[in-house]
Amino acid sequence: MKISKYLHSCLLFEFDGHKLLFDPGQFSFTEERVTADMFKGVNSIVITHIHPDHFDLEITQSILAVTDAQLYTNSQVGEQLTKAGLTFILIEEGEINIGPFILNAVPVTHEALLDNPTPQMTAFVINNKVLYPVDTLSDELIGYKGIELLLMITTAPFATERGIAAFADKMQPKQILPVHDGYARDFFIQQRYANYKKHFEKQGIKFHEVYEVGASVNL
Repeated sequence: MKISKYLHSCLLFEFDGHKLLFDPGQFSFTEERVTADMFKGVNSIVITHIHPDHFDLEITQSILAVTDAQLYTNSQVGEQLTKAGLTFILIEEGEINIGPFILNAVPVTHEALLDNPTPQMTAFVINNKVLYPVDTLSDELIGYKGIELLLMITTAPFATERGIAAFADKMQPKQILPVHDGYARDFFIQQRYANYKKHFEKQGIKFHEVYEVGASVNL
């Protein structure tokens, strides 16, 4: 299974010829370092919640213009898709097969934001190997402690570096792929990655430093 990062939380999973895309939002596309054409041939798109850094209707439509991918999401995002005349498969809780992928959907609570309502949000475990907690740092996912790979928030307006590291320390994954940092400058990301890597290496956790658009890891 190959996992490629296209800035922020836009992630492409590839396995047995199937391409599964998560959260193509504004922070990935806004500077045109990522474009819809990069996702020609994508078979499926999963959207975790309605925040613009994870979901943008025009971006979604631009990707669907170059591929016939099936959309999967929760009710709140689904309302916006329906208004735009787009069909989707509802996925909010439990196990679902998408091509060769087995996804376990877990309802979770988004971390609190200033003067902002809490959205409906769905975390995912992919092929029993990868945990995508999306924008939560709570103990709701502690049952997945020891997972092979954690997709870990690295910067966020709702979190501190100590809080982020504390969540990952509790989860004790074997590996970490940093996400949710698409609004940060490259020099800042490099600095923070170095700090996180030093912290997690002390515990024997591999921290993947991914800097280039489309950089990937393999499980």
